[in-house]
Amino acid sequence: MQMQKVYEKLGLFYLVRDVERQTLESAEALTLLKNKNFTTHAAIIGMTGSGKTGLGISIIEEAALDNIPSLIIDPKGDMGNLCLTDPEFSPASFEPWVSEEAQSKNEDTNAYAQKIAAIWKEGIGSWDQDSERVEKFHRVEKTIYTPGSSAGVSINVMSSLALPPKEIMEQSDTLAAYLKSTVTSLLAFVGIEADPLESKEYILLAQIISKSWIGKEEMSIASLIGKIISPSFERIGVLPLEDFYPREKRFTLATKFNALLASPGFAAWLKGDELDIQKLLYDEQGKAKVAIFSISHLNDNERMFFVTLLLNKYIAWMRRQSGTSALKTILYMDEIFGFFPPTKNPPSKEPMLLLLKQARAFGTGIVLSTQNPVDLDYKGLSNIGTWMVGRLQTTQDIDRVIDGLEGQAGSSFSKGEIRDLLSNLPKRTFFLKSAHLEAIRLFSTRWVLSYLKGPLKKDEISALMRGKQQKQHFEYASYT
Repeated sequence: MQMQKVYEKLGLFYLVRDVERQTLESAEALTLLKNKNFTTHAAIIGMTGSGKTGLGISIIEEAALDNIPSLIIDPKGDMGNLCLTDPEFSPASFEPWVSEEAQSKNEDTNAYAQKIAAIWKEGIGSWDQDSERVEKFHRVEKTIYTPGSSAGVSINVMSSLALPPKEIMEQSDTLAAYLKSTVTSLLAFVGIEADPLESKEYILLAQIISKSWIGKEEMSIASLIGKIISPSFERIGVLPLEDFYPREKRFTLATKFNALLASPGFAAWLKGDELDIQKLLYDEQGKAKVAIFSISHLNDNERMFFVTLLLNKYIAWMRRQSGTSALKTILYMDEIFGFFPPTKNPPSKEPMLLLLKQARAFGTGIVLSTQNPVDLDYKGLSNIGTWMVGRLQTTQDIDRVIDGLEGQAGSSFSKGEIRDLLSNLPKRTFFLKSAHLEAIRLFSTRWVLSYLKGPLKKDEISALMRGKQQKQHFEYASYT
């Protein structure tokens, strides 16, 4: 019990054990990390099978145990595994999640579930954790939201183009970035890749939306369509509106949004819980929650739109919080590929960069996960204080991280040793480089409290969220 009291102290995350560099075996001593160090953000890098998902889930688990909420963007469907906990380790609770694996191995499902439940219980115990710890995390409210789909809990993201809070409106640079990402994400949703300097579609929408915000006018997609055809202004810059962007071309643009609005699948974007960050993160008693946004079912345009919208909403919420040096919340994104690239400028890039630069002051830790270090924007790298690097496959990936690791002050690892280790690290073993530690070190990740099934399918998400869906439908029916 004495060991438990040490790592259960508030302010400490029990994530890893140090690894002996010669044998790559875990040391017996626990390795505890201060959770406030995550306010300088973290990146998890490693090829498929390196153990990134388990490491990311352990961070979310530790945060939840300390009453720190997390908002998770999940492009692959792995992070829903956070909902797969059972303090009793009952084989019956494991059966739905191991049935396919059992069948593929020609084993009886019940017997296989008993085996997996025993393995998970033993694994958790081998890291000095017990059922009480699983029970505590099990009680934390966790919700899988599926924007644009009824598979999980529905989330209403398109009811209005909400007026930004005054904290955004009063800062011209933040407002400009907020407006830019809003407009580019809207255009991406209808398949238009817009250049803010040259795209007439972008300039028109930016004018319409900014004037509406200045006039404190809430907008919906329906009202936006009307304003595209008949704007409230006659000039853009010094040019007459009809010369700059004639009515027939505006009608074509309006038609794209109208087709979106009229499509049967669009109704799913208009139903469900309000996209209120405060309510997503905390319940009415102030207890931390875990909100998982599963977006694997969306196409590329829909993903980009939703991620950008969510990041903007998060920034607006963050701006209303008081400053703090403590870790108050985590924004986690699994598989960042395509959303924060070093060369292109997708709509999601600007708000993510803004968060990496400013979130620390508000106690928000950003954790990004990726298979390849080349997926991350160079400017963003300087704002990330903790790097957890697992096995890498390509020479390009290895070369990208070697200089940073080798150049760490106090490092006793040579360039050649780092290169060899990065190519051959076992699963669940990572390099840890942190601005808060004197030297880089090797560690292995602890056994997570959640069962790691792998990506969840739509029907599995529905099964997990059935109770919440029924409650949502009841509340909607009562309201209407």
